[in-house]
Amino acid sequence: MNFKEGLTIYAQMAERLSDEILQGKYAADEKIPGVREYSALLEVNVNTAIKAYDLLSSRGIIYNRRGLGYFVSPNAREIILQARREEFMQDVLPDFLRRMHQLGVSIETVEAAYRDYLDTADTE
Repeated sequence: MNFKEGLTIYAQMAERLSDEILQGKYAADEKIPGVREYSALLEVNVNTAIKAYDLLSSRGIIYNRRGLGYFVSPNAREIILQARREEFMQDVLPDFLRRMHQLGVSIETVEAAYRDYLDTADTE
């Protein structure tokens, strides 16, 4: 995995696992790879993977069954989507709107681009 600057490796690992849950790679109550297995897959220290799993666990996205490993929480998808929506509304959208205003881009132009995107996304 290529890691980005500005965000801790364990947070990026947690985001990747969250992405995999959203994509359906891991379903509710399904076992996910063990800490050692996931750290080996991403070529990171086991302690880093432990931090990622702890983060996801503290957010209610995964849970630990003692002796069996980690599993996807039944409402993990909803938790992830809600958190990402909040992040979008608080962090991404205000900057996007500011840039629209600076550049004189109308809401109608954005709506048309969004409709075009949806049309294209539906055919892929």
